[in-house]
Amino acid sequence: MTEISTSKEAAGQPTARGDRIAVVIGSTRPTRICPDIASWIREVAQAGSPLTYELLDLAEIGLPLLDEPLKAALQQYHREHTRRWSRIIESYDGFIFVFPQYNWGYPAALKNALDYLYYEWRDKPATVATYGTRGGGKAATQLLTVLQGLHMRALDNHLELAIGDNDVDDTWQIIDVEATLHAYREQVRAIDEQLIEALKDDQQ
Repeated sequence: MTEISTSKEAAGQPTARGDRIAVVIGSTRPTRICPDIASWIREVAQAGSPLTYELLDLAEIGLPLLDEPLKAALQQYHREHTRRWSRIIESYDGFIFVFPQYNWGYPAALKNALDYLYYEWRDKPATVATYGTRGGGKAATQLLTVLQGLHMRALDNHLELAIGDNDVDDTWQIIDVEATLHAYREQVRAIDEQLIEALKDDQQ
């Protein structure tokens, strides 16, 4: 998997606004296929793009269930893991949230990570990439509503990746990620173009 960066300094990347997009791995299950899907999206989006796409894995961040005594909008963080999470999110200029559909919804770990913060998300462009046997559209709708509540700028385009039983092996891992997701390449490229335009508007 591509190395996951948690800050601009650690990644050795320029800090100019509009440079870095986090492809968030939004599932924390031990047997998850989310990292493979997120890595494929990152690679396709990165090809020829002026933006820098990086993986951000919630399992590696390891946030506990929300334990801040005060609401996030106050930005008066008592926990070091919250302050660290705040610095990480502040360092990114846009987001692609990648996650499975669970029982018509999205993973609790992703909602938990979003709820830790408020202003750090505000006004940043974002989209979602869901996956499931039917693409995960119900989960996408739910999370897009949450992004609206956080005052993020949801892109017009998002991904609903259909992954069937024939696409996985007997351990439920994707047999061939490129073969399974190839049909979505142009949609990923369209998301990259929308992110470029959104961040270009910020610099005007």
